[in-house]
Amino acid sequence: MSADESSVDCEIVAPSISSELFPSGPSGARQKAVRVGSVESPAIALISGVLSPLAVVISLAICMLCFRQRPSTNYMALGIAAFLFSQQAFRRLDSQLSRGETLSAHLRLWYLVVGWISVLGSLSIFGLLLNVAQLYSRPVIFSWFWLTPIALLLASHLGERAARQALSTARRHVIVGADGVGAELARRIQSAARHGKFMGFFDFRSPERLPELGRQHLAGHCRDLAAFVRDHSIGAIYIALPISNAPRIEELLLELRDTTASVYFVPNVFSFDLIQPRCSAIDGIAVISICDTPFYGMNAVRKRLLDLTLAICALLLSWPLLLVLAIVVRLSSPGPIIFKQRRYGLHGEEIVIYKFRTMTVCEDGVDIAQAGRDDERTTSLGRFLRRSSLDELPQIFNVLEGKMSFVGPRPHAVAHNEHYRRLISGYMIRHKIRPGITGWAQINGYRGETETIEKMRRRVACDIEYLRNWSIWLDLKIVAKTAFMLFEGRNAY
Repeated sequence: MSADESSVDCEIVAPSISSELFPSGPSGARQKAVRVGSVESPAIALISGVLSPLAVVISLAICMLCFRQRPSTNYMALGIAAFLFSQQAFRRLDSQLSRGETLSAHLRLWYLVVGWISVLGSLSIFGLLLNVAQLYSRPVIFSWFWLTPIALLLASHLGERAARQALSTARRHVIVGADGVGAELARRIQSAARHGKFMGFFDFRSPERLPELGRQHLAGHCRDLAAFVRDHSIGAIYIALPISNAPRIEELLLELRDTTASVYFVPNVFSFDLIQPRCSAIDGIAVISICDTPFYGMNAVRKRLLDLTLAICALLLSWPLLLVLAIVVRLSSPGPIIFKQRRYGLHGEEIVIYKFRTMTVCEDGVDIAQAGRDDERTTSLGRFLRRSSLDELPQIFNVLEGKMSFVGPRPHAVAHNEHYRRLISGYMIRHKIRPGITGWAQINGYRGETETIEKMRRRVACDIEYLRNWSIWLDLKIVAKTAFMLFEGRNAY
């Protein structure tokens, strides 16, 4: 039987998940749907998300009109790229404006200049790499360069005024549940005026059983909640009770149907060890991720574009060195130029990584000894290559293949992964992203041999910290610091 015939048989025999297997759905969920959204006003959402990017794109359109440049696919691509880069570059400025913060002229100008220069730099790199710079009118681009800062200043001024007006009419709200997540929610609400005015806690317990914060801001017992909402024009109610209180929550919801307030349930997930938590929806079913990767949606696109940009630039700059090192490795000792070894990649799947051979052996079995100081297997040239990290240069091709990232947790040999995953809790979480040529652990000193479990545990902790806090700027910071540390040779044998 051929492979094609076998696959056809499998498709016929394998059962599919359909309404026949789940005829009614759990608790009527089949008839209900949840959409993931925001509780911010339209003005605040506009300011915090697209204010500055829109100003950049609008200024480009104005320059095109002034020079009678007809719209084309090239300019549409430029506008989209500028919008996406601007979202990252001006995120902090727009976020501060949306919170109603008053920025000094000096600080505002600093954010605008640095952000605009970073956008122009990113666009210029892509233009050179793709060889498309000649497709655009120089007068349009030159005038766009000077007009955009003015447009950004105007947009930030208008955004600040709009934010103040929106915050002045922000709705009042109360929190049901004066402990745990309720107290933390109140603290965050009070630190950000854009969420409205906090009017106090409601709880089923008596005041003496509440924590200090709950007693200070207690507005009443839950039996009086509906009346309080009507009398004080409350716009939003956040129910932060444990899920075990479902019967009481249901009673509250029935009473609140006689009001016009919006009601939100705040699940208590903060007691767990959260890694990239986010709210999502699967065809209308709300889900909360507890342990996830940051590389979904546009984050995945940005990460891949950054990897390709860094890899192409690194290859263009280092190809003469790669050629020289390949020749020297070949002449220095018998054996292949490139050492290939199986490692764990994204989702724990096996990949093959490339390195310049630095040893007299090419081990890739079930038992691999880590390279140590004065390791007899290391060649004289190999010691220099490992100390300077030049042996990692062929991994640029792993990045171009999509098997690795420029920045991420360093990949370990399969044998080492199988050993440490049994000893270190959360070890495999580091494989929720592509392994990297350099990473947060490496610039923090956890590089090279890990002769103790504690050293490996600290390296894994750094990898998970990187996973929690990833951003484009963190990647660029790691790359910059790696460049300065390249020839230190610390902990590399």
